[in-house]
Parts: sequence; C-alpha cells; structure tokens
Amino acid sequence: MSTPLTLFQTDLFRPTYRPWKGERWELLLAPMLICKGYWSEAMLVTDMAGLIRHDGPASRTWMSMTPMEIESQEIGCRFATGYTVAMGLGMGWAAANAALRPEVTHVTVVELDPEVIAVNATMDVFGQLPPEAAAKVTVIQGDALAHRSDEPADTLMADIWQPLYGDDRLEQVRRMRDNTGAARVYYWGQEMDIAHRARQLGLPLDAASVTRIVADMDLPLIGPAEIVTYPDLIERAARNWLRADWPLPGHAVG
Repeated sequence: MSTPLTLFQTDLFRPTYRPWKGERWELLLAPMLICKGYWSEAMLVTDMAGLIRHDGPASRTWMSMTPMEIESQEIGCRFATGYTVAMGLGMGWAAANAALRPEVTHVTVVELDPEVIAVNATMDVFGQLPPEAAAKVTVIQGDALAHRSDEPADTLMADIWQPLYGDDRLEQVRRMRDNTGAARVYYWGQEMDIAHRARQLGLPLDAASVTRIVADMDLPLIGPAEIVTYPDLIERAARNWLRADWPLPGHAVG
C-alpha cells in the first residue's frame, strides 16, 4: 500500500502571484503537482507559481514556489538579522520573508535583470507585506558580483545561479562577501558544496566534518551554528539533489 502524500505547508510568507508574460520571462501557475523538497520527501503542492525564462527556443524554470525552492532558502530567511543584502530578486519571496523578521532592519535587493524587477513590481510582492516590513525593502538594478554596500551588511543572502550546484560558486560568494562586508552568509546550494567536499575528503557528514569543511570554505555561513541537525539536513538534501556523488562513505541510500 502506498503512503498518502503530505500536503506541503509552511509558516513562511508566500506571495500571491498571477499569470504574466513579458519579453523573456513568464509567470505560470499550476493548481496541483507532486514534487520533493530540498531535504523532504515528495509532497502534494497546490497553487504553485513558477518563473520561466525564455532564451530563444529554449525555456527553463528559473524559480518556483515548490518545496525544493522554499526549503533551499529558508535557513537564510529565518536567520537573517540587521542590514540584509539579497543578491538576486527571483520571485521576491526570500527578501520578503527576511523583511518580515523583527531582527532585520532593512533589506537591499540587487537584481541584474530589469524585467525581473518589473514582474515583481507588477505582482506587488512587497506591497503584500505589512507596511512596516514593506518599508524595509529597497530593490536596485545592479550586478551582484560588482555591487558594493554603502555600509557593512549583517547578512548576505545570495541566489543568482542555475543550476543548484556549480564549481565557481564558492569564489563568487566570497567576492560578494568581500564587496558587502557581510558578517554572516547564506547562499543557495551551500549544502551541496559541503556535501560534495565531504565526498572528496571521504568524510561522513557529522558535526565535526561540517565544522572542518565550513572553516576551509572561509565563509561565515549561516546554518552550522544555528541548527543542531544541520549535518542531517545536508545529508538529506544531498540524497535528493546530489545523487551522482552519493552516498557518502558509511551512508546507505534508503
């Protein structure tokens, strides 16, 4: 007998979107679908919005409100503090959730593509927030790899890439950290980098290994100190999304 699917739910803010089509970008809505999370098993998702990028004859989903997307950014959203710089606007929800935190004073979002800024403005993503949270957010057009903050950032959140894992990501995040002076960093796919490095070193994913790898990454990552179960979350995410490099030594795939 098959196990009934769980309906995906989260206490994070999910903006309301509607269908939209621009020159190179399109917002589509799916009433119902089944998909796995970043570290969760497959779930039923309703009213899912996706941002599609059209590159000539090719199209690809750039961002969506799936469990995978939400879980893969929620650590940064939940632990953002002070002056927060978000590199990449996407669908706006990550910056919106950072702005909702009382510990966050203001949020600067840096987005390269003016059409992505336009679709968020059309959806009035930040206007859906309480006024005091919406007032914290400033969106500017710029290059995430070149943007320099006027003041040191307390938190850097970065999500400017496709796909989830890339060889040059660590260097790019370090550049953004240096340019913003960020005291703490969370970037999309950092768990994949940690898991991949553990595989290269032949290490199990435990607290000691994660501490060692994060120290070698030379980034003040959000996650290891904030979440006791962070090594387990990394392992579960790697099972779902880094299968070519999985399992780690001593870990059987269930």
